[in-house]
Amino acid sequence: MEGRLKNEYALSGIFRLWHVKGVSDAIWSVLIDPNRRAMLDLLRESPRTVGELVDELDLTQPTTSKHLRVLRDSGFVHVHKDAQRRVYAIDPAPLAALDAWLAPYRRLWNDRLDALGHHLDTTKEP
Repeated sequence: MEGRLKNEYALSGIFRLWHVKGVSDAIWSVLIDPNRRAMLDLLRESPRTVGELVDELDLTQPTTSKHLRVLRDSGFVHVHKDAQRRVYAIDPAPLAALDAWLAPYRRLWNDRLDALGHHLDTTKEP
């Protein structure tokens, strides 16, 4: 029995690795951090300076800069200088791979919700 469980686990691990292959490790490592996700949410609204992000996220300046460096190095944001300030803006390109990976799940749920809606429409009320 123990050997069978190990084999099943090994197979599920292979499937899991194959399934997430389309999304790079860099994307996952960026998105796993809640502070970086919060930064992306704010930058989605509008470009911001480091100081604005510090104020809105209630993080220290060094912590904010560290997260912004990770986001910049992975291509999620780009920066331009405006006099003495650095202004960060989101670059949605890295999210395209994640969006493509999520597409089959959207189709799966849409198909299932459509089937549920059809079932509810055709079911007679008591």
